[in-house]
Amino acid sequence: MELNGIKPAAGAKHAKRRVGRGIGSGLGKTAGRGHKGQKSRAGGFHKVGFEGGQMPLQRRLPKRGFKSQSLKYNAEVTLAALEKLGLAEVDVLALKQAGLVGQLAKVVKVVKSGELTQSVKLTGIGATAGAKAAIEAAGGSVA
Repeated sequence: MELNGIKPAAGAKHAKRRVGRGIGSGLGKTAGRGHKGQKSRAGGFHKVGFEGGQMPLQRRLPKRGFKSQSLKYNAEVTLAALEKLGLAEVDVLALKQAGLVGQLAKVVKVVKSGELTQSVKLTGIGATAGAKAAIEAAGGSVA
């Protein structure tokens, strides 16, 4: 390869469309803007969603729902995930290092999903009633 032989990839460069440059170009006279009206004029446009004064769609539809910003600090772990983890003592830091909960998580709760056969001691982690019963049945504890 030589410096004088370097070219851009095929199709990467294309000529800019030159509008308003005569009848033969196919984009002369109105330059692809149609006839008259606000959209044909220089500087004539309106805000996004404007419907000519009619009540716009985003204002006609009802507001609905709510997403709590505190949800990103809460996390859930299943019994099956604890089984797969295979640690005797589990805390929030261990779960973060294993990638079972997000790095932002502050409140972690164990939910009853799957089976737990080994003894696990939870520290600083909550558990649902069913999950707590399953952990204690396997010889573990929830603190």
